[in-house]
Amino acid sequence: MNEKEFVQAAKTYGIDLTEEMCAQFRKYTEILLSWNERMNLTAITDPEEIYEKHFLDSLSLLCLEGIRGRIADVGSGAGFPGLVLAIVLPDAELCLIDPMAKRCTFLRTAAEELGLHNVTVFNARAEDHAKEYRETYDVVTARAVAALPVLSELCVPLVKPGGVFVPMKGSQGTEEAREAAHALELLGCAAPAVKELELPSAGKRVLIRCEKVKNTPKKYPRNYGQIHKHPLV
Repeated sequence: MNEKEFVQAAKTYGIDLTEEMCAQFRKYTEILLSWNERMNLTAITDPEEIYEKHFLDSLSLLCLEGIRGRIADVGSGAGFPGLVLAIVLPDAELCLIDPMAKRCTFLRTAAEELGLHNVTVFNARAEDHAKEYRETYDVVTARAVAALPVLSELCVPLVKPGGVFVPMKGSQGTEEAREAAHALELLGCAAPAVKELELPSAGKRVLIRCEKVKNTPKKYPRNYGQIHKHPLV
């Protein structure tokens, strides 16, 4: 997918990319590939694949209503979807959370070089971040981080009541949503709503919109060892 095709595909998600945004995506690609020579950020190194499999995939979140306000990207990694959203949502506040210091250095550097003033990077595990920022986000998302029962306990405690948790999943996402429905209910969410999408050449993607309807019980999140060994069912 070249830049022109990316711009057209973004329109199908209701996003009109400005020339400034396009320039930022070009620069983001350059920064990503440069840093990727020194540290493992992405296995995808073809710029046209980056546009589809990273940028367009990240933008698919905007198919859903309510992606605005204070948004947390848990396990942000190389900035997908957090930095992508920061480019196209200049009025939103993007908080990128990642446990690895080197990745956080990349995220801060990339945000600065892209001129993104709406980004804050936190070097923390999600369950530790919740100790200070519990139920403070309008939207919490995560892409390719963990199985949904585990991911839900890491993310939902960060969402304020009335906000949404939107994990981004691959082709098995619909099945994961069914398996995690009870865990999500325990954590304070309504039944998940699933939206299936097709990237032009990369196949099926699944967005799982989980509206938070009540406060998460204080006992969640547990420490990561407990979450991982005994995920909610």
